[in-house]
Amino acid sequence: MKLWTKLALPALAGAVATIPLPVHADTGAAERAGHVLIVVSGHGLDGGKTRPGFEMDELSQAYAVFTDNGLTVDIASPKGGTPVADAFDPDKPYNRRFLDDREASAKLETAQALPSVKDKTYAAIFIIGGKGAMFDLPVDLDLKHLLATTYGAGGVVGAVCHGPAALINVPMPDGSRLVAGKSVTGFSNEEEALFGKRWAAAFPVLLEDGLRGAGARFSEAPMMLDHVVTDGRLVTGQNPYSTSSAAEAVVRAMGRVPVVREPFADERSIALIARVQAGDGAGARAELAAGPSGHDVPLIAAWGHYRAKSPGADRATLKTAIEVMELASPYYKEPRLAAALTDARQKLAEMP
Repeated sequence: MKLWTKLALPALAGAVATIPLPVHADTGAAERAGHVLIVVSGHGLDGGKTRPGFEMDELSQAYAVFTDNGLTVDIASPKGGTPVADAFDPDKPYNRRFLDDREASAKLETAQALPSVKDKTYAAIFIIGGKGAMFDLPVDLDLKHLLATTYGAGGVVGAVCHGPAALINVPMPDGSRLVAGKSVTGFSNEEEALFGKRWAAAFPVLLEDGLRGAGARFSEAPMMLDHVVTDGRLVTGQNPYSTSSAAEAVVRAMGRVPVVREPFADERSIALIARVQAGDGAGARAELAAGPSGHDVPLIAAWGHYRAKSPGADRATLKTAIEVMELASPYYKEPRLAAALTDARQKLAEMP
């Protein structure tokens, strides 16, 4: 997902809630102890232009984390075949790594259909987001069955961004819902208001509202910051910039210690913004000055721009947005960034 697309750089709660799903033991469970299933939406058409699909950035990052930790990964979508991703940058390092990996690319190009894997017990299931996940995954009965049986057999269930939509109505054998009473996160209403204008009106329900309606305890960080919630064997990440952290949390929930890795430039940039948000602007400025090339400076600028546009932004929110844009401005000579800074400063000055 690109935060700054134009500045150099977007009734479900009650559905099938009472369907009982039996739990079956998978005779190959022992052999599958190191297997993870990644699920992507099959809703996409025409690179997301006609119908939104899944987020390639999320798939490639999760795949990298899982395989680097010695796990075997399968990829599935509701109908299998070749799922369509929304528009993405193939030169992002994680995407380039995935596309250059013949095995990984083949798994996506010939994704397994959920009916073919619904009776397998994986060590973990991880659901990728993207706006397409709001349409087909929440109503897929095979996915509900797979999630219930995997969780019931002691497996880990994880999801990121819009992926938690698939968790809203997963009925367990005792009649409860998988997320009822559990702490979760996902793409928030604030993020939807800023980045989901094209498709959100067509969603059956906003993700945050759907999770809350299903009895989950929803939490969120400021828009597009890394935020992961682990509740036992249930792991959720808020947005695309939470993907690698969420995948690592799944690895930990499986009883493993994630391998040490070098953060991607966008991860370092989001972490830098979080330092400003936490009040350590001086530390953030020093870190960026020491290595601007290791960060995604346009992303930092874009975050500040959109944070200033957040619905109901108060003085504290505007001050943080301005500080983040000022953090980026010495390294990003973009006229529209200067204009965004001017607008935000004026808006702050006009506040009572």
